[in-house]
Amino acid sequence: MNFKDYYKILGVERNASADDIKKAYRKLAIKYHPDKNPNNKASEEKFKEINEANEVLGDVEKRKKYDQLGESWNTHQQQGNPNDNFDWSRWSGNQGNRGYGNQGSGFGAEGDFSDFFESIFGQHFGGGGGNVQMKGQDYQTEIEVSLEEVYHGSTRRIKVNGQTLQIKIKPGVKNGQVLRLKGKGAKGRKGGPEGDLYLTVKIAHHTDYEVKEHDLYSTVPVNLYTAILGGKQVIKTLKGNMRIDIPKETENGQVLRLKGLGMPIFEKTDQHGDLYAKINIIMPKNLSAKELVLFKELAELRKTENN
Repeated sequence: MNFKDYYKILGVERNASADDIKKAYRKLAIKYHPDKNPNNKASEEKFKEINEANEVLGDVEKRKKYDQLGESWNTHQQQGNPNDNFDWSRWSGNQGNRGYGNQGSGFGAEGDFSDFFESIFGQHFGGGGGNVQMKGQDYQTEIEVSLEEVYHGSTRRIKVNGQTLQIKIKPGVKNGQVLRLKGKGAKGRKGGPEGDLYLTVKIAHHTDYEVKEHDLYSTVPVNLYTAILGGKQVIKTLKGNMRIDIPKETENGQVLRLKGLGMPIFEKTDQHGDLYAKINIIMPKNLSAKELVLFKELAELRKTENN
């Protein structure tokens, strides 16, 4: 049996904090999740390996025992001893008796762990005998939502491990934010608690708005006459169509701040960011003969005034 370097599998240092391990696990679990890599056996095996590493390094007691084993293994290797001469018996949690094999294929099922894990952290881990309880594995996946859903809030239905779940998207959720659904992961072992489901929110690209923190940025087309003389302009917001005041002599590219028309702040729906509207002046086309005469008169008038 070969030693498995769980730190290397997750790409973290041996002194990594619990938060660093959690972040590394979530990133890799999303990358190699079966939903994103259908019918990819290599990805499936990598996903299982990542979950196994997190099962150990994400648990204080398991990580402590694993670190002690790693130190002993390194000393053994440095002394030039071959792998098959390493004394596994003092580390084996199963005393050479595995209570379950590596036979499962479903994620989170009891067969997702390697022989190495089963031997070291099997039924007798922690001295609890064959009835030791273990929390089920956590699941990781992404959910894509529209900007309108984020603004107003919505409800989605997703399927996880054959189970249909109703997910509530609260207003103001951020891109990349991770939502935790407690107890919606894999079943626990020996009556242990279920794992959790972690959903990473991905906000779909919007053609009309750019999001920066809680603020929205958009471009508003305004005709030349309104820009010069001032007036009312109907603009589209996520709250609905609104009429705003365009100051006279508004310049092209000028940005108007519309307070409170940005994104809601998560779990503070009475608070919103702002909407920054960049003015894009639309030049008139297909001018009539009379319009051209008037523009020439304006040009001459401006020339006279400047002189």
